[in-house]
Amino acid sequence: MEPISEQLQELMIRCIQAAAQREEVEGEVVVTLVNNERIHELNRDYRGVDRPTDVLSFAMNESGEGEMDIYIDESELADYPNMLGDIIISLPKAQEQAEEYGHSLERELGFLAVHGFLHLLGYDHGTAEEEKEMFSRQEEVLAQIGLTR
Repeated sequence: MEPISEQLQELMIRCIQAAAQREEVEGEVVVTLVNNERIHELNRDYRGVDRPTDVLSFAMNESGEGEMDIYIDESELADYPNMLGDIIISLPKAQEQAEEYGHSLERELGFLAVHGFLHLLGYDHGTAEEEKEMFSRQEEVLAQIGLTR
């Protein structure tokens, strides 16, 4: 898989920064672009879904069942960045979806970056109401960047 252009990298960064500003949150996010085989493995191993997907989010600030609570002295927290988590995007899936939906790869990568970011913050789209809220937030950010359909 070939690396993406600096312009595409900068675009995804701008999208995530715009979403963070809209959500009034600061923190660090790691975005990794992978192939369909790798995202398929991650989707199967972490979500129990045995197929490739377009984007996965792994939040650092959510505590799940069986996780240990670790005590950190509040005075030391300022020394550490707010790690929001990881966003994994399948570049081949993004290219495929951009063609399928009839828009640019820029639009699709921006959408997936913002979508993954909102998942890191706890947004979901399991119900119609949740989907409406999440997707309207995504569209606001993408419109602000100029990535409309």
